[in-house]
Amino acid sequence: MEKAGKKNKRLSWLLAIAALIGINVLASWVHFRVDLTEEKRYSLTPSTRTLLQNLDDDLSIQVFLKGDFPAEFRKLSNTTEDFLQVLKETNADAIQYRFISPLDEAGGGRTWADSLTSAGVAPINLSVQVQQGQESKYIFPFALVTYKGNTTLVNLFESSKKNVTRADLNAAEAAMEYNFVRAVNQLQNPAKPLVAYATGNGEPTGPETYSLVQLLQSQYEFGIVDMTKMPVIPDTIKALLIVKPTEPFTDAQKLTLDQYVMRGGKIIWAIDNLHAEEDSLRFKEQLIAYERALNLQDLLFRYGVRINPDLLMDLQCDFLPFAVGGSPDNPQYEFLHWNYYPLFESRGNHPINKNLGLVAGRFVNSIDTVDVAGLTKTFLLQSSANSRTISTPALISTNENRNAPEDEKFKQRAIPAAVLVEGEFTSLYKARVGRAQMDSLARFGGFREGSAQNKMVVIADGDVLLNDVSPQSGPLPMGKNLFTEGTQFEYEFANRQFLTNILEYLLSPGHLIETRNKEVILRLLDGPRVEAEKGKWQFINIGLPILLVIAAGWVYQQLRRRQYTAAK
Repeated sequence: MEKAGKKNKRLSWLLAIAALIGINVLASWVHFRVDLTEEKRYSLTPSTRTLLQNLDDDLSIQVFLKGDFPAEFRKLSNTTEDFLQVLKETNADAIQYRFISPLDEAGGGRTWADSLTSAGVAPINLSVQVQQGQESKYIFPFALVTYKGNTTLVNLFESSKKNVTRADLNAAEAAMEYNFVRAVNQLQNPAKPLVAYATGNGEPTGPETYSLVQLLQSQYEFGIVDMTKMPVIPDTIKALLIVKPTEPFTDAQKLTLDQYVMRGGKIIWAIDNLHAEEDSLRFKEQLIAYERALNLQDLLFRYGVRINPDLLMDLQCDFLPFAVGGSPDNPQYEFLHWNYYPLFESRGNHPINKNLGLVAGRFVNSIDTVDVAGLTKTFLLQSSANSRTISTPALISTNENRNAPEDEKFKQRAIPAAVLVEGEFTSLYKARVGRAQMDSLARFGGFREGSAQNKMVVIADGDVLLNDVSPQSGPLPMGKNLFTEGTQFEYEFANRQFLTNILEYLLSPGHLIETRNKEVILRLLDGPRVEAEKGKWQFINIGLPILLVIAAGWVYQQLRRRQYTAAK
């Protein structure tokens, strides 16, 4: 009987070992993962899977997140590796990736950091606490993606802030699939859409457009359209930017723009409906804001938008230096909030403004939308919960900022300043176009009364897409305030990213937009509850395991004692 028991026990052990071996062999052949997160953060969209499975050449990815990094970027590195492993599992034969230290040799006696810097890639400079004090860490949160001999750069962390937060990392994680898919799409389709800048109605063409033109030239084919010379905007131009015109549009120009929209052209309107320039404040300390007669009201109204001749003021705003004391020869300046420079914080979940930082405006108008059949509107920029509008003409004086603003006047919230319009547009000139115009348009495909599905964006501020110019260093990046440069208030706002997102939404294929909608939810702990239950959870996580080990030891000792006593 005893022998049979021992035999059964050995058989059980052999079966258990065989089962473990079988499980390991099966695991080497079959691999799968289950994404149990609510937002499916570890899953790819169906369109991304299709894109990767249909690759007809090798896709190589080099990531520069290897080295001695602060904890935040170690987490970003780990998250990136997890994501790339998911990509590789989609098409293991075609997709390869590796992590490289920026200090590794890149060839020719240069490091990867040298090569990236010389190519214009700016690292993030972080101040890290060490035993000796503060130490600068230069981090390159970038990846190089190569396909069919062509290479493009992917920015894995687009925030320019030196203090990295968990929310910033979440935003980077949420945008990771979109950034890589966009890179693959660009490499598969190297032909860039043509984007044009409209001139002829007093639009800026000087150094204040440097950042805008640089962005357009780096991502698209770029051209200029003179509205005084072109009766028809060519269909080869996929998007047209109209930025801060100062002279009225003629009916002929409006017909040209209207028919461009009817044929599927995308327009970004960045319109200052008021004449208000801060240059006047430098010399007179006051200015009068008055309406610009641009003759666009009826055209935009037909498209469901009205830019109001008012001024938006917001307690959430940028800084300007104001003289608060001293003498006329030696004034004493202090940086104060300037309510006419609102900062728009993204609250929407639209692909254009999702995970977007603050966007800086200057002397911004408000926007109303009009109910037009077949058109839907989505607000992209809105004021904070402490804002107001003032009617015009209005006297604006620097004296306003020498006293604290009257907060009770800033009770309006979410005043629209930019809107996306989508749908089937109807021509302003339907049943209004003359015979001569019909004959002229016949050479270009004829007059069209309506459009197929189309999109446009209307921004009630032209300065959103322009840059300041420093007398010392020249054009600044879009979204940087000349007056705060080199001070503690210096900050690069998300104006450039805002424009990038708009263009990508207007021009990119639908599957890219699907990936941009991905969200990684930051689930914060309840602070008061954490404080109230801290002792309980400390006991559960630290004290209870110790007690369980002690109890298990005592039980084991008692069982051993009984066994020894019974054996005697």
